[in-house]
Amino acid sequence: MTVRFPSSGEAGKAGEAGTRRSPLRPAAVGRALATGVTGLVLLLLILVVVRLPWMGDLGIHAATVQRLRHSPLAPGNPLVDANTPSPYYSPWTLVLGGVARVTGFDVFVVLRPAAVAGLALLVTGVWRYVRTLSVHPAAPALALLSLLLLWGTEPVLWSGFPGLHSLALTAAYPSTFTLGLAFHFWVWLTGALRRPAGWGVWLGLGVLWAVILLCHQFSGVVATAGAAATAVAARPGRAVWPGRAVWPRLGAALLLGVAVLGAWPYYDFFALADAGGRLEAVHRVLYDHPVARYGLALLGVAALVPRWRRDHRDPLVLFCALGVLIVAAGRLTGHHSWARALPAALIPAQLAAALAVVEAGARRVRAVWAALLAGALLAGAWAQAGALGYVVPADALPGPVADKYRRPWPGYGWITRWVRYGDVVMAEGRIARQVPAYGPYTVAPGYPDFFLPDERRRTAATEAYFAEDTSAAERRRIEREYEVRWVLDRRGALADPALREVARGPRGEVLYAVR
Repeated sequence: MTVRFPSSGEAGKAGEAGTRRSPLRPAAVGRALATGVTGLVLLLLILVVVRLPWMGDLGIHAATVQRLRHSPLAPGNPLVDANTPSPYYSPWTLVLGGVARVTGFDVFVVLRPAAVAGLALLVTGVWRYVRTLSVHPAAPALALLSLLLLWGTEPVLWSGFPGLHSLALTAAYPSTFTLGLAFHFWVWLTGALRRPAGWGVWLGLGVLWAVILLCHQFSGVVATAGAAATAVAARPGRAVWPGRAVWPRLGAALLLGVAVLGAWPYYDFFALADAGGRLEAVHRVLYDHPVARYGLALLGVAALVPRWRRDHRDPLVLFCALGVLIVAAGRLTGHHSWARALPAALIPAQLAAALAVVEAGARRVRAVWAALLAGALLAGAWAQAGALGYVVPADALPGPVADKYRRPWPGYGWITRWVRYGDVVMAEGRIARQVPAYGPYTVAPGYPDFFLPDERRRTAATEAYFAEDTSAAERRRIEREYEVRWVLDRRGALADPALREVARGPRGEVLYAVR
């Protein structure tokens, strides 16, 4: 046999061929693109945290941290000068209050790392949870983009609804931290079902479930629905069959979780079941315009159909079905607050849409899903483009984007030059939702408070105080009853000789001292 060695010219050509780069595969390009876009979106959220725009419920959460900072064992009502419990006193806000107390940092300084921690927990939780569903390297990045953008053409700005624009305003809320913790909870539960786990693991899961419910009750409902779907989806071959080894441990975990809920000293968790009637009118709006607000997630619903055909006990299918049942039951029975469970229906659909791009059978089918998802994500990004206004000056935004931007509320830190911690301020409207964040109390709470027995009386007193036809004698009576030391008039037109003007705010508000 004759052995032929290549000539020097042939060897050179072979070397050139060996060093020539192979063309990039479309899958690798798509994965890099998804990861890069996800990184830019997360960078936007981090930059938003630096500004910490104020809108919605930031005031109540800042006020809660204020009370726990000054009196961690007996904080009283976070908004008014009354010794009542509050569901806002949760394990997470207790930690933040402790940080503020130990470090001496301002509450708004503490809320910024709290927002970063919540976002980090959410991102890592989604990443880990998606890894329990798919091993494809692009799946977590696509899932994050879907979670942030696959909502509708009209942004939904509610805590616990993790759209991009919503997170820009609620990153510092306990709901963001809680939802991130829920994703990790599902991961740990999945692991306990897939591999034999001891009593300690299951009891730890029970405590974690209770902590999630205490930190944000609505996100706790979402976490519970996801956990139920995970348990029902367990089967031989994929997970440990919930038989003799698992059921006792699961039961013990539930009992321990209920015990922790009952033992929490800051409020009666189970009393919240009687508070729904106070919240129904506020949440009715979540049922309005469903296509505009959640229509893009229908792509995920379509992705759930083949998953159901392949496996009737698919965890995402079961999770979505439970969410739909809760929300539909709320609509039918008039319990509109149950609409806060909408993420339980939307999150599995959003994740299913992302997974369809990397798992939907033939290459051509995946390409179609990729095109559909890309179009839906672009539509969602455009709908939530107003979040750019929290990083870029609003005046620099293009007109169509500026129209989507919601200007944050102005702060009232300027009153702290005169008003001290614990002083009672007579204020109404949006001002009453912000003043307690700086340490003072208001007469009427700016938020619904079902643990405050005289809430309606306080609200009526506030309305009467600012009414034009209220007599000076009646105002003095209200001031004495609630120990009012300051009045903050948003209209700047409260003519009363017994009030001494102290300062004017940048928007015409007048701060009066009660003589």
